[in-house]
Amino acid sequence: MRRLAARGAAGDAREVAAPGADIWDCARGWSPSSSRLTDLCALWQPGVFLPSADGSRASAGVGKSRPNEAEKLSTVWKAHIERHKASGARGLGSGEQGLVLRMARQQAPPWVHIALILFLLSLGGAIEIPMDPSIQNELTQPPTITKQSVKDHIVDPRDNILIECEAKGNPAPSFHWTRNSRFFNIAKDPRVSMRRRSGTLVIDFRSGGRPEEYEGEYQCFARNKFGTALSNRIRLQVSKSPLWPKENLDPVVVQEGAPLTLQCNPPPGLPSPVIFWMSSSMEPITQDKRVSQGHNGDLYFSNVMLQDMQTDYSCNARFHFTHTIQQKNPFTLKVLTNNPYNDSSLRNHPDIYSARGVAERTPSFMYPQGTSSSQMVLRGMDLLLECIASGVPTPDIAWYKKGGDLPSNKAKFENFNKALRITNVSEEDSGEYFCLASNKMGSIRHTISVRVKAAPYWLDEPKNLILAPGEDGRLVCRANGNPKPTVQWMVNGEPLQSAPPNPNREVAGDTIIFRDTQISSRAVYQCNTSNEHGYLLANAFVSVLDVPPRMLSARNQLIRVILYNRTRLDCPFFGSPIPTLRWFKNGQGSNLDGGNYHVYENGSLEIKMIRKEDQGIYTCVATNILGKAENQVRLEVKDPTRIYRMPEDQVAKRGTTVQLECRVKHDPSLKLTVSWLKDDEPLYIGNRMKKEDDSLTIFGVAERDQGSYTCMASTELDQDLAKAYLTVLGRPDRPRDLELTDLAERSVRLTWIPGDDNNSPITDYVVQFEEDQFQPGVWHDHSRFPGSVNSAVLHLSPYVNYQFRVIAVNEVGSSHPSLPSERYRTSGAPPESNPSDVKGEGTRKNNMEITWTPMNATSAFGPNLRYIVKWRRRETRETWNNVTVWGSRYVVGQTPVYVPYEIRVQAENDFGKGPEPDTIIGYSGEDLPSAPRRFRVRQPNLETINLEWDHPEHPNGILIGYILRYVPFNGTKLGKQMVENFSPNQTKFSVQRADPVSRYRFSLSARTQVGSGEAATEESPAPPNEAYTNNQADIATQGWFIGLMCAIALLVLILLIVCFIKRSRGGKYPVREKKDVPLGPEDPKEEDGSFDYSDEDNKPLQGSQTSLDGTIKQQESDDSLVDYGEGGEGQFNEDGSFIGQYTVKKDKEETEGNESSEATSPVNAIYSLA
Repeated sequence: MRRLAARGAAGDAREVAAPGADIWDCARGWSPSSSRLTDLCALWQPGVFLPSADGSRASAGVGKSRPNEAEKLSTVWKAHIERHKASGARGLGSGEQGLVLRMARQQAPPWVHIALILFLLSLGGAIEIPMDPSIQNELTQPPTITKQSVKDHIVDPRDNILIECEAKGNPAPSFHWTRNSRFFNIAKDPRVSMRRRSGTLVIDFRSGGRPEEYEGEYQCFARNKFGTALSNRIRLQVSKSPLWPKENLDPVVVQEGAPLTLQCNPPPGLPSPVIFWMSSSMEPITQDKRVSQGHNGDLYFSNVMLQDMQTDYSCNARFHFTHTIQQKNPFTLKVLTNNPYNDSSLRNHPDIYSARGVAERTPSFMYPQGTSSSQMVLRGMDLLLECIASGVPTPDIAWYKKGGDLPSNKAKFENFNKALRITNVSEEDSGEYFCLASNKMGSIRHTISVRVKAAPYWLDEPKNLILAPGEDGRLVCRANGNPKPTVQWMVNGEPLQSAPPNPNREVAGDTIIFRDTQISSRAVYQCNTSNEHGYLLANAFVSVLDVPPRMLSARNQLIRVILYNRTRLDCPFFGSPIPTLRWFKNGQGSNLDGGNYHVYENGSLEIKMIRKEDQGIYTCVATNILGKAENQVRLEVKDPTRIYRMPEDQVAKRGTTVQLECRVKHDPSLKLTVSWLKDDEPLYIGNRMKKEDDSLTIFGVAERDQGSYTCMASTELDQDLAKAYLTVLGRPDRPRDLELTDLAERSVRLTWIPGDDNNSPITDYVVQFEEDQFQPGVWHDHSRFPGSVNSAVLHLSPYVNYQFRVIAVNEVGSSHPSLPSERYRTSGAPPESNPSDVKGEGTRKNNMEITWTPMNATSAFGPNLRYIVKWRRRETRETWNNVTVWGSRYVVGQTPVYVPYEIRVQAENDFGKGPEPDTIIGYSGEDLPSAPRRFRVRQPNLETINLEWDHPEHPNGILIGYILRYVPFNGTKLGKQMVENFSPNQTKFSVQRADPVSRYRFSLSARTQVGSGEAATEESPAPPNEAYTNNQADIATQGWFIGLMCAIALLVLILLIVCFIKRSRGGKYPVREKKDVPLGPEDPKEEDGSFDYSDEDNKPLQGSQTSLDGTIKQQESDDSLVDYGEGGEGQFNEDGSFIGQYTVKKDKEETEGNESSEATSPVNAIYSLA
């Protein structure tokens, strides 16, 4: 049999996998998977090239006349059967079916007719019209229904009625309707209209009218000159929501513990309303296994309790289209009871019925009644089985299926196990189901026999058939159901029996066979299959086309492919009869088929492995008896994209940096894109990541970064993938579910569930505790355990309200603490220890502060922790002083300076005292020490000065060292002060002199914690021949001496001026009488009572000489600064300056009285100039 089809599909060439073991069908344009089917597909093409003996092809015409066809078929058939036997094929392909049909037409023995009917049942195939709009618009086509309303069409009475019917065809179809199987004249009803270019009916009620008048069964007909298509029979119904009938309901009187059914009986609606129960105040009724609503809407009480009187019960119906809720008058319950008191405390009683005096009874069924019932359900629907039982206590419901298990993938329990729902029922779900109601008084069973029926459903729905002139085909309409549905064929909406006879058409049950079809065979066939539960209606048209070849893809396409891949070049085409297709390369005359090439029947050329030499221009040519068409494809071969350095699996700690490499080689003419996936999803490159051409860097790795990373290098033609897994070693997750067990007075067992170790094994668990008395909210380490345990016994202290938490530790770090455990308080006891770090130290010179480290919560052992502090002076027989303290310090006042004390501090709580404390030695406050004793300065030579001293007589504390300050001086000139610190045990020190002339002043003091005490001062001895020079230097630098010299200079200046005036007048001037003191006779200048000036006036004063540093020093002066002090006890301040008072001793004056004082008297100095 010849098959026509659109070969190929639009689009570029694509790479395909190697063909598998699929069964390829020539009729659908697929390539056969073996040479035996290839031959038959080529053989039975319409207008075909039948294979000749030498393998060449000879053209055969299309039409009724096919001379010598039987002989050719007989020969080919025999050869093919031999190949078929050799290949071990299990059955015949579509080509074999067509071959048998041809042989049957030539020879007609009885067995051939039987074989023919059997094979015709599986015949099929048709031309597929391409979706190309240009072809769709050009080809003629009978009508096809594309949209229609549902079979049971319920509409809202408040809206206009819309009945949909849309169809396509070429030419466009026209529409008409029937109502209740009679022609519906739309033109006569002003309310009814039909949409433009559509068969949809619109019934408008804006100007009045009742929707109920239009209820009925509607059917749409779509017609053009090639046939008529029918819609389903659409049953139009108007939604109804009738009002609830008014009724007065008396109170329902019932004995406590008895069963009760409150019937709803809603008004019939279309569709059925949704039922729910509420109180008259619109509060929902609480439902449980005792009180629940059945599928029929009734409210069932398995047993009534006194508490059920607290509300009333109203049935409500909600209607879908009107969105209204109607409420039935409420029921009021009056419960008779032996215990009129509704004690709310009994509601949670384990046996509330006996507590209220309600008699227990065995279960009985309220719905359905009796011990058995039956139910029918249609295939594909939901099966709902329901069992509601009464009894005291409330029974439990269980479901079973006889002879098998419940279908677990479709069965579910509803309404507190009172209902079993099985979805999408099939024939396998039929059988016997039973529900078992049981309580402690007994059990009862109800059996439900389920029968599954079926409305018709398709096994093989007829499909549109498009043939070429002279082609054969078939329409198959197969359906199943229970009971078995009947099949009725129609053509263009008329029963096939009343249609004009067609010699090319033959009906064989559910199959219509077409032979040698012609243009006049075009029509639309309807298959209607029905039984008592419903019907199915399908339209399928038969269209006969005569079309020359045409190409469906764009012309002169450029196809780029990757080297060494398997590639397919598509050449989609269309024609009727189906054209044959050939491929050529670079204009060469030989057809491409075989070797590295394979041509599929749909026109695609497969190149099994692309090589560089396969690059070029390929031409495909499609030919049938009406003409030919061709197209060209230019093929370019590109190098593949390859990742030559792939990312590697890595293990990294949280917070470190990870780099994943991905280096790629690709064809330079293609644009390369490198992207990354994480866990097969696109990776978001955040601010912690850096993507480069050949790597991905992750900074500060976190736990969420763990996973598989895929480098995807792609071009527009191919891609390469490489995957690596990153394992992040993170801190463990917190432990959870802490539990305290084995509670004892001094121990408890703590158990926890470990958290995820985040790829790094847990090495330790740290158990911490917190108590709420001394340091609430502060956590302390209690103990540490290996990471292999999750339970430990903790040793506890008395009178601590413990709360525990656990921290997991691995090599990366510590987890967050677990949630705290429950609290556990231990009993109290007297303290077993005393405070530590007891000290006694003075903060002032007349006190002593006693301090200690307070005891923590785990050593207090009881409430009201306090401390008994005792003290007394050491090595005395004094009685102990004591005081009770609640803090951690106590100050003893009015103490002598730095006296040792014996100290004791004892802990005490409300359960008793702690052990006897140790005695600690403390000291009262310190003071400044006295001066070091016997401070001595010796100078064994001109280079070294040795110092020695003894400890102070009164240290007044613990000596912490000595401070020595010393400064060099030369006369009144002071050098830089030097400071030395000595340990308390050092009593000697040597000073190296900087020069042999300078002397040193020393000040030495002892130090305690209070500070430096009184200083001892000394000077180094004077070097030989230094006393006179020192006296001269001392006078020359005195202020009074400098002032005297200035006065003398001024007086001399005045005298010079006077002399100059006198001399300018001539002669000498007598001056003797002007002097205050007469001159001595030894004056060499006095001869005649006149005064002469000479250069000697500028000479230095007598009794003085110039020092080495240019200062005038007084001669024969051995005064020392020590002589000006008070008894030689002069001191230096911290910068080395002398701080003693300058006083002149009488014996010093007497010593200096033997020397001339004229040089130091201002008056005598004046006379000495005369």
